[in-house]
Amino acid sequence: MQRKHYDASLKARVVLKALSGESTTSELAKQFGVHPMMITKWKKQVVQQLPQFFSAKPDQERGQWAQREAELFQQIGQLQYELQWLKKKTAAYH
Repeated sequence: MQRKHYDASLKARVVLKALSGESTTSELAKQFGVHPMMITKWKKQVVQQLPQFFSAKPDQERGQWAQREAELFQQIGQLQYELQWLKKKTAAYH
């Protein structure tokens, strides 16, 4: 038996309806053709990750990663330049 894969937009719609409380999980399962346990699992994931969505820390981390990435690209460029220079110098001796 093959597993079903649901796209993110469907998951979001189902979870938003589930969190609104307008329908029961069973009703949503019938409406969207999804097992009730999947809806419960998706709701749990959203509730767990919601505090991270509102924290400023991910933005700070992205900035730090971008800065580190820029430094590494600069180092790569410098090393490539030095390698080419060394190749020219050693070629002149042969």
